[in-house]
Amino acid sequence: MGDSFISGEAGRWQGNSTDASGSRWGTDRAYLNGTYDAARVYGWTASNGCHRSDVAEVVSSSTDVTETENIACSGATTQNIWRSSAGGQSFKGEVPQADRLAGIASTHKVKMIVLSIGGNDLGFSDIISACVEDYVLTRSRCHTAQQSAVDSKMTAAMSNVGKAIDEIHTVMSANGHPAWTYRLVLQSYSSPLPRAADNQLSQIGSGRINAGCPMYDEDLNWARDSLVPQLSANLRHVADTHGAEFLDLQNALQGHEVCAKGTAKADLQHAPSKATSEWFRMVNTGTLQGDMDESLHPNAFGQKVLGTCLSFVYATAPGDFSCTTQASSTGVSRL
Repeated sequence: MGDSFISGEAGRWQGNSTDASGSRWGTDRAYLNGTYDAARVYGWTASNGCHRSDVAEVVSSSTDVTETENIACSGATTQNIWRSSAGGQSFKGEVPQADRLAGIASTHKVKMIVLSIGGNDLGFSDIISACVEDYVLTRSRCHTAQQSAVDSKMTAAMSNVGKAIDEIHTVMSANGHPAWTYRLVLQSYSSPLPRAADNQLSQIGSGRINAGCPMYDEDLNWARDSLVPQLSANLRHVADTHGAEFLDLQNALQGHEVCAKGTAKADLQHAPSKATSEWFRMVNTGTLQGDMDESLHPNAFGQKVLGTCLSFVYATAPGDFSCTTQASSTGVSRL
């Protein structure tokens, strides 16, 4: 359940390439025989924009359940989670997700619910847009103004996340599922861009614009070492106070962010590869490759790694967890 981070937005891509033609050196999974069709990855949700990919976290996870259901939708806020009777709002032609959960819970035994929400309440897309515009157009730094904006929204956003968790518990109880019969996991977000020291490109010149990571060093460090940890800490507090487990993903895709050292864009010398490719979609205007909304979301490689994280959590006794990707493995530890 939740937003674009868990729905599978950007699952269309396996790595990035600056080539806008053909299969984009094999990175575009929607390409076939000279045509592009996003429905090959997102199914019917390519048309309404929810973008539930065939490699989304819940799909990529390995568990003993017989059926999984992805009801998340790209762009969703907390109000799109709450039941309609509790102020929830329909979104992109779909009823609130808690109402959809009620239908599932009425006919299925639910073992685990995973929720990703809160980023859109804080205006993450607006933050990214502002930082990119400051880099490209005004040559100014964004972090001071954007930190103030985040701080002004954080309390309300976290209150709304708490209500979303409460709504899920209410729905489950009303459909014959007491809290001890299922697990509810609230997860955080991974950083899509590296620290300045881990960026392979200089902030001077057009390299970062062309490579899809157009932000200044100070703003990169702020996003990676302040914004993402701040959101993770707040989400953990909400989970702990509303009867949910917590999965910290801030370091889950580290080393494979857009423009990270050691990664390579796909080209004649570099085929798409989990080992060498970026695991996030690069910042994209939407004019040459795919949709702008896919920018800075985990791509197919990243989503599969997140699925591995979720598999570890599912197989482990309840608690709070942190998922960290190292050079050769992905592991989950208790917090």
